Amino acid sequence: MLSCADARADPTGRYDRPSSGLAPVSSVRNPTEGLVRVDESPRPRFSIVSAAYDVARYLPDFIASIELQMAENPGLIEVIMVDDGSSDDTLAELRAWEARRPGAVRVLTQPNAGQGAARNAGLEVALGEWVTFPDPDDILDPGYVRSVVEFLEGDDDIDMVATNRVLLNDSTGAIADKHPLRRHFAAGDRARRLAAFPDHFHGSAPAAFYRVDRLRESGLRFDHRIRPNFEDGHFSSRYLLLVPDPKVAFLATARYQYRKRSDQSSTLQSSQRHPGRFTAVLRHGYLDALETAEREWGHVPEWLQNFVLYELSYYFAAEDSGSKVVAPASEADEFHALMRRIVRYLDPEVVESFSVVPLRGAARDILLHAYRDEPWVSSYALADRLDSRQGLVRIVYRFTGETPDDQVLSGGEVTTPAYTKVRALYHHGRPLLRERIHWVPAARALRLVVDGRVRELRFSQPPVPARSLSPARLRQALQPRRKVGGTTSGVAWRDRLLLRVARSRPVSRRLRKSWVLMDRIHNADDSAEHLFQHLRSTRTDIDAFFVVQRGTPDWKRLRAAYGRRVVAHGSVLWKLLMLNCRHLVSSHADIAVCRPPAITSLATPAYRFTFLQHGVIKDDLSSWLNHRPLDVFVTSTQQEHASIVGDDTPYIYTGRETKLTGLPRFDLLFEQGQRFGPAQRDLVLVCPTWRVWLVPPLKSGSQRRELVDGIEETDYVQEWLAVLRSKELADAAARHGLKLAFLPHPNMDVLAGRLDLPAHVEVMSFEGRDVRELFARSAVLITDYSSVAFNAAYLDRPVVYFQFDRERMTQGGHVGRAGYFDYGRDGFGPVTETADAAVAAAVDIVDRGRTPDQVFLDRAAATFPQRDGRCRERVVAAIEESSRKYRAPAADE
Repeated sequence: MLSCADARADPTGRYDRPSSGLAPVSSVRNPTEGLVRVDESPRPRFSIVSAAYDVARYLPDFIASIELQMAENPGLIEVIMVDDGSSDDTLAELRAWEARRPGAVRVLTQPNAGQGAARNAGLEVALGEWVTFPDPDDILDPGYVRSVVEFLEGDDDIDMVATNRVLLNDSTGAIADKHPLRRHFAAGDRARRLAAFPDHFHGSAPAAFYRVDRLRESGLRFDHRIRPNFEDGHFSSRYLLLVPDPKVAFLATARYQYRKRSDQSSTLQSSQRHPGRFTAVLRHGYLDALETAEREWGHVPEWLQNFVLYELSYYFAAEDSGSKVVAPASEADEFHALMRRIVRYLDPEVVESFSVVPLRGAARDILLHAYRDEPWVSSYALADRLDSRQGLVRIVYRFTGETPDDQVLSGGEVTTPAYTKVRALYHHGRPLLRERIHWVPAARALRLVVDGRVRELRFSQPPVPARSLSPARLRQALQPRRKVGGTTSGVAWRDRLLLRVARSRPVSRRLRKSWVLMDRIHNADDSAEHLFQHLRSTRTDIDAFFVVQRGTPDWKRLRAAYGRRVVAHGSVLWKLLMLNCRHLVSSHADIAVCRPPAITSLATPAYRFTFLQHGVIKDDLSSWLNHRPLDVFVTSTQQEHASIVGDDTPYIYTGRETKLTGLPRFDLLFEQGQRFGPAQRDLVLVCPTWRVWLVPPLKSGSQRRELVDGIEETDYVQEWLAVLRSKELADAAARHGLKLAFLPHPNMDVLAGRLDLPAHVEVMSFEGRDVRELFARSAVLITDYSSVAFNAAYLDRPVVYFQFDRERMTQGGHVGRAGYFDYGRDGFGPVTETADAAVAAAVDIVDRGRTPDQVFLDRAAATFPQRDGRCRERVVAAIEESSRKYRAPAADE
């Protein structure tokens, strides 16, 4: 099991249980009071103390690995197992082991109080010179303790022994050396004085050995207030602070296998969102360790600053690297107040040079400037993107406080940016930094003046200042490197041949103006297909092709209608198109679509990418979309458009990319809506969206998703089954001659076949069906957070929102964070939190005539003021405009 720093590498949250309200550790009663030794055997060299809670299925592997250590080191090891109120067979298994190994294995029990309290109980009775705290679902490699013994025999001036953590995959049994701190062990078995090696530290109690007498003399114990992680890191840091110049042995040969449990995906998510991660961990963990160092030694040693920076890097870099986990609103203010106190102990020079792990995104600037009172402006700006078609370059710089006064000089003259905005970089509910983004003409020499000072213009971030140089870093920087051959070196001969064909004059001339359109890899019938059909019927001057996977129903349907204009995804022709086309246009922005590995492995794509979308954005998707190469970004409502291009929004996109056109499929949706009057609306349509924690991550180059094991038992399935099996809903449908239809999200369409649904529930699918007709036929749509509610609103169809897991979804559990859209204020129907309430709302709607209340009709009208069937025309115009040179508006425009 992991803890402290390891909880970020594999934050399983396996001890993530409610606190028992235990008193501070100093006042905890010794659960073995009165225990005395009955023999005079020599003091064991090592005490293994392990806290156990509901780990019966893992104990055989753990016990076998401990038995091996005892056999390899006879007489040196005692084992103390503390059962922390387990509800399975853990205690029985431990008692049986104790009976087999009397005197060598002792078992203590206590009511459930948490991992730290259990370890403290074991520590109270430990007899060894050294103590370690392995977790009982993990495994110690053969020779683990022997490596420690042999190293200590050669160097007894050691304060702590740190062992090498490797990942054990629970489902496959594979072992991977992927710990982010594995470089601490790259030099083999070495002792390091942390003052001389401040980029070294260790915070994992399961994978460490501590001197028992020092712990006893200091009274140091685990502080179980620190939840859900860093309890170990705090304990280890406080232990190392007991001496002025700690010396740690880093043993690469002592491998500790920590287990990544295959059945803990949902617990992983809740552990990351545990409120204590944003309050207790900072207050009782990081801040206490820093304050202790300052109090005891008059300064915070650099190794401890690096340890805290290592931990903090995951709080801030995560948001710019795609994570959606944010501090709950109730804890956000306390989180930022604690951060303000913590950064005061971090020397700017240490923050600037920190390189233990990469500080991604804006994390370094946040830690240096966001919590300071004085305003700050970056000393440089990045010229980070050139749009050669429009003749524009993007210039970006960061600042805190009020927006600075700036001027862009082009050829020595002040020029007005073509597009400009201020982007806010939100982290845990607060804009900590801002970025000024300018798109400016690139025809003449550029200078940037901010607050009266000329700023350096760079093409990349400056290098991290070095406070120490490893041999590997020296070789990388200074050793001459042999030049690699042409750009196609290492490419298979078939691909080299394909590249030659793609770059040949006949092929490039034939395909260089082409447009490639696609929806998903394996299906169509979304905005890209409808735009393709529009182009083939009204704009044959545009050389348009459509891509979909060969053999799928959509492939057969479209191939029959459009012949060779429909290209098989992954085929040679597809590759030739992608290597030459002018525009790639898709309703999806997954990497498999916009930057497919099969193409990027051959060459850097030159096409312009248009993101058509397949719904209206209402959540904050900036952490995902900001990393996509969007040249045209289609939006459908004024609110959506403003949430992306407006100042102090989290998106990098400006009016250059973002266009208010409407979705191409809205044109067809509107046409379908006219076909079905109130009397023809015969469906109660149940259409939940997916949940990211219920599907494994996408495989590289794929858009097909699977489902996690045991999904049938999840709250998601049970709550929606309660709606689909509702007798009240079935009776209302029968009363009004309606059908009950279930339309699962495409990412979870295989789920329907695994559910025990009533016979009257008709299962629908997005694939192979005109789903616009389903929305047009809806007497009421029951959904949760899905943007399909905008489809219903576009047609003035009533909506019911069923949001039983709102807190998890809106605090980053899914693919986005809460955005501008408030379901109660902006939604198109009542918002419910229980299945009974959702059913009651739907029944009320159909009983009253299958039309929305006036307030919801007014919202739909304000959201879509223009429903004219011309969305496709506007999208085509926006794509064509994106390829033309920018023309500054005339003074009278």
